[in-house]
Amino acid sequence: MTTMLRVFAIAATCFVVGCQSLPEPVAQSPACPEPEIPACPPCEIFECPEPRVVERLVVQPAPPVEPEQARPRTGGELDLPIIGRVEFLQLEYPGIQLEGLMDTAAELTTLGVADIQLVEKDGQQHVLYALTDPATGEVHPMDSPLQRRATLKLGDGSSVRAYIVRLWLTLGENRARVEVALSERTDMLAPLLVGRNFLTDVAIVDVSQRHTLDAL
Repeated sequence: MTTMLRVFAIAATCFVVGCQSLPEPVAQSPACPEPEIPACPPCEIFECPEPRVVERLVVQPAPPVEPEQARPRTGGELDLPIIGRVEFLQLEYPGIQLEGLMDTAAELTTLGVADIQLVEKDGQQHVLYALTDPATGEVHPMDSPLQRRATLKLGDGSSVRAYIVRLWLTLGENRARVEVALSERTDMLAPLLVGRNFLTDVAIVDVSQRHTLDAL
């Protein structure tokens, strides 16, 4: 009897333990439905209109560049340019242009001026004179240190004393500071008589031509 009670007690214990070890059922949530994706309508294709021509550009070829005409030159070692008997020269100060007569018979260059005065400044003699611009008529007061005095021979055989100063002259591509005689003569053939002291080894004068430097 005792043995049966033990067996019954063990069986009852196992039953109780087995009932407690079983997991409780978990409630399952309902599954989410699949979202509905609306279908996109077909895209419309827009065609851009042709661009309106406001101004039509026409590309034209550039005109051919003409080679620079070479100045006539002489032969020999110096190969000097040929200029006319009358040419324009630039007087560096006051920066005016003067018509010059190429006087190959004269040793010195002569400039026609007015109101010549000899004064002394700081122990040195200066020459004051007035120079007129032929293009504008403007009178420029000039002041140059005296270099020396010289006797000029005129075309009629007479001679006259003149003050000599040094000035910068430009003829074409040639620029030089030379001695210039100042003259108040009113019968000069040109405002500037260009002598050999400027022309030597600079140019050859063709007396049959005028203003060759301007034409080229």
